[in-house]
Amino acid sequence: MSDWKIFQGDNRNPHDGIDNLPDAPNWRPFGKDISPGVSRRKHRGETFQCRPEEVKMVNAALYLRRPLLLTGKPGTGKSSLAYAVARELKLGEVLYWSITTRTTLKDGLYTYDAIARLQAVKQAESSGGQTDEPQQIADYITLGPLGTAFLPSQRPRVLVIDEIDKSDIDLPNDLLAIFEEGRFEIAELARLEKGDGNQNESKTVSVRTAYTDDEEVTCADKRVQIQGGRITCQEFPLVILTSNGERDFPPPFLRRCLRLTMREPNRSELERIIKAHLGDEIASRKDVDTLIKTFLDRRRKEALATDQLLNAIFMVTREREWVGDDQEKLIRYLLAELDSSRPVMDKK
Repeated sequence: MSDWKIFQGDNRNPHDGIDNLPDAPNWRPFGKDISPGVSRRKHRGETFQCRPEEVKMVNAALYLRRPLLLTGKPGTGKSSLAYAVARELKLGEVLYWSITTRTTLKDGLYTYDAIARLQAVKQAESSGGQTDEPQQIADYITLGPLGTAFLPSQRPRVLVIDEIDKSDIDLPNDLLAIFEEGRFEIAELARLEKGDGNQNESKTVSVRTAYTDDEEVTCADKRVQIQGGRITCQEFPLVILTSNGERDFPPPFLRRCLRLTMREPNRSELERIIKAHLGDEIASRKDVDTLIKTFLDRRRKEALATDQLLNAIFMVTREREWVGDDQEKLIRYLLAELDSSRPVMDKK
């Protein structure tokens, strides 16, 4: 065994120690551990441990064609649930829409690169080419995650709207129309039939979507055909909205959602999670049992997330030599409370 530290920080001569970097954790499968069409987010579907209440509410959302609003602390697996559903039911790539205070409904539906389109028009006009064909406009339109989720399909598509509680105050209400109607228009295409009689009404154009992976079910939908600029869902998508509970939502929005608060995993659930990620041999170690106890004791008083425990277990179970009190200090750093106002430093 050798010292676990690859970087020593003592101004020594440059060396090739990075070549000894071990394989990544299975929840961070970058580089050689990723094959085409496989992402670390999909791996979450393989290892996520569902609880009975989560299974019931997912099924209710599928039957009722209603969005599912999941509230819980960071790290409780809110978005991972969507990947578990998509994997088991063979629903293809999970569409992911991350929300900020600046996010608008149109951001989720589609984007239109007006600047690039204008440049193309100028070039075409200078060479005497056509500039008003519908496909020429469609080439600069890309459907967002929300817009892609409502494309017609035989099976429901899966959409995660992550951290909806961080949105502008109007976004939840703006979502109600599309949740109720299941359709929307791409204005840049829909206006063509109005501006040219009905000449372009039956025109079909090809647009890019938000799909990026080589999933067998949805890879063919990276580019789709739409007609008249209108998109109407055939099967209402499984929409999972996540919230950390940082704000309240208006009653009309809540009335149209099914709701579930995801609790933090207890000891037996943590053991199942550790086995799923690291295997039975690691999960049965005495030092891992001690770490779980430490984690649970601290979580009663501090904000901690399950992935912090996984990080700590991964590090302390490596076949490397621990020097002095490095292990104890490293665990303290890895299990730092999720409060940025509190400093994380060595105790003197």
